[in-house]
Amino acid sequence: MSALVIGHRGAPGYRPEHSASGYRLAFELGVDAVEPDVVATRDGVLVVRHENEIGGTTDVAQHPEFADRRRRMIIDGVEVAGWFTEDFTWDELQTLRVRERIPELRPGSAAYDGTERMLRFTDLLDLLREHEKVSGRRVGLVVEVKHATHFASIGLPLDVLLARELGTTDWSSGTGLVIESFEPDLLGRLRERGVDARYVFLVEKSGAPADRVARDGSAARAYADDLTEAGLEALAATVDGISVDKSYLLPWTRLGSSVGDLVARAHRRELGVFTWTLRPENAFLDARHREPGERRAFGAWQREFDEILSTRIDGVFADHPDLALERRAVSGTA
Repeated sequence: MSALVIGHRGAPGYRPEHSASGYRLAFELGVDAVEPDVVATRDGVLVVRHENEIGGTTDVAQHPEFADRRRRMIIDGVEVAGWFTEDFTWDELQTLRVRERIPELRPGSAAYDGTERMLRFTDLLDLLREHEKVSGRRVGLVVEVKHATHFASIGLPLDVLLARELGTTDWSSGTGLVIESFEPDLLGRLRERGVDARYVFLVEKSGAPADRVARDGSAARAYADDLTEAGLEALAATVDGISVDKSYLLPWTRLGSSVGDLVARAHRRELGVFTWTLRPENAFLDARHREPGERRAFGAWQREFDEILSTRIDGVFADHPDLALERRAVSGTA
């Protein structure tokens, strides 16, 4: 079976992440699915942003009327300073324009700064419908729910908001809907609400899920424990797949050597396996695949992409979807 190529936040190698033009470009490049991250506004609107802190991905700092909204907060145990979606209404956020998050690495994408507004989750659904109507091809939808424990603590339960939004659509597991989160309790609540999707648990390189930490403190079970034999057995009873940092898959790395053949072990339990994020720049490649030049220069990305695809992974998240599709075709897994 071929590995799915998922446009990670659209096509952020070429356009600012989570922008309408980035998603449209991902569709044109031929992705199998796209991945929006969702957070909430003060008035309960789901917006498509990688983080609830928007200082790095919008021009909010250039709006003097919002200067007093800047503050510091603890999000999932980490202190963050900036502007947060939950401090704004959707009407206010519509006045902002999006920008490239890492302009020093992606100046081509940064050239589009200030040209587009933020998207609501429903706006992205409209883009998907528009593409399907014109092309006759449905692109899948992989929704990442961000910081669910934090939002629930301030009266904005993301499971309720997402279930409500999806309840007005025809999206389901049979039409390519996947919901993923670093917080397993959130996935369980959505399933209990009857949301018909494939559920995928995101696994970080270190630490523990925020919902477990909120409940169990220092005794919280770590992400690494979920990838043991017993951990995978338990996950197989509650989710449909896992999505892991690519370090778990690359050989000769600490994470890779610690979990063995993770894809095969998960597949034996009928768990799908996805990985993030395929990126060609030296700054993001494993040290073995970096080449001389600036951090933004492309290294030997083909070798790294091929190495990951050779694990028989079920899906990859890519910032430059065309490059991942190219290597999938070359690898013979298409």
